[in-house]
Amino acid sequence: MTWQTVVAPPSELGESPFWHPDEQRLYWVDIPGRRIHRCNVLTGTVESWAMPSEPGSIAPAQTQGEASGLVIALRDGIYRARQWGGPLQRLMLADHDTATTRFNDGKADPMGRFWAGTMYEPRDADKAQLFSLDCRDGQAPVVEIKAGNAIIANGLAWSPDTSTVYWTDTPRHTIRAWDWDGNSNAMTNARVFAQWPGKPEGWQPGMPGYGGRPDGAAVDALGNYYVAMFEGGRLLKLSPAGQLLADIPVPARCPTMPCFGGDDLQTLYLTTARYNRPQQELQAWPDSGCVFSMRVEVPGLPVNFFKD
Repeated sequence: MTWQTVVAPPSELGESPFWHPDEQRLYWVDIPGRRIHRCNVLTGTVESWAMPSEPGSIAPAQTQGEASGLVIALRDGIYRARQWGGPLQRLMLADHDTATTRFNDGKADPMGRFWAGTMYEPRDADKAQLFSLDCRDGQAPVVEIKAGNAIIANGLAWSPDTSTVYWTDTPRHTIRAWDWDGNSNAMTNARVFAQWPGKPEGWQPGMPGYGGRPDGAAVDALGNYYVAMFEGGRLLKLSPAGQLLADIPVPARCPTMPCFGGDDLQTLYLTTARYNRPQQELQAWPDSGCVFSMRVEVPGLPVNFFKD
């Protein structure tokens, strides 16, 4: 398996990639760059859309079964854009102090709700939460708090049979799992899916002895969970039981999130980061911030659409 560079102009902090099956385009965000990008991977053409604040995550949207723009988690709330570059309609106002907290990782669930977690930027208290937003069938937005007691929300994903939901607290190096009922949106049987040692005291970028911490994730058709290990320079493939199946080196110290795309969903895309990284690291990993891809044998799950 060999990585290819899909998009050479780097993002500061690429995140939230997804493959749009109707448009045959790859979408992702640059959080500190305050932009949403989309790329025609055949021509290499990239379009960019400036946001009023940091876009933590995005998902494609449908209205009455027809594709209709995006749902976007910005610092202060969740917004709806009916078309690329169009006006932003706020669906949910954040219930947090935007001076210290913003929305981060998020996705639509298999039923059409949008979920987004927050990150507490001082990173010294368990103030991050996970929310779901339901606007299906044109109803007024219904917001639920699904989980909490975290610092930085990441790793959101569902199993192929939709019976399990995953969510990560990155600084704690822990991926959690719950049983999930899509109809009632109930989460039960909380447990640790996978966990790694924390960053060694005194560790600095470039030093050995640290494998990174779990960031964004994607699930394949067999239920294997792919997780980007930030600062670890690797992507891990875990079985549905949490066993390590593959440890894949990547051409950046800070991978952020994988997704599956292409007509057969057998192209694995990966966003990466260069924001606030040491100059020595960027010299060693000059493609940090680029989007990469590789072919895989097992296809991934198609992206879920937010429905309203």
